[in-house]
Amino acid sequence: MSALPSPEAQPADPHRLTAGQGPQTVRELRAAFAAIPTSDLVDFNEALDAARLDAVADVITEWRHVWALRTRHEVDEAITAALAGTVRTVPAADVFARHGLTDESAA
Repeated sequence: MSALPSPEAQPADPHRLTAGQGPQTVRELRAAFAAIPTSDLVDFNEALDAARLDAVADVITEWRHVWALRTRHEVDEAITAALAGTVRTVPAADVFARHGLTDESAA
């Protein structure tokens, strides 16, 4: 299995990772971490080991997203463009407000 997402598996929305994309088992997720910093695998294992059984799915979902953020070229391109000021960005407070949240509720 390649740690990088395949071109045919790209979602309609490049900012979302669907359940069928990327690693599908804990073993596959650990193997996929070979493509990103080693510390991420260590942190993932620690988070998984410390998780209550009712929170395991949330830990796996969070770390699948970390893997996707680290390996998807469109994420890197978006970050680079935002830092370079070549795209319009939206303040976080505006995004939270659009969804009826406050900055404090994100913490």
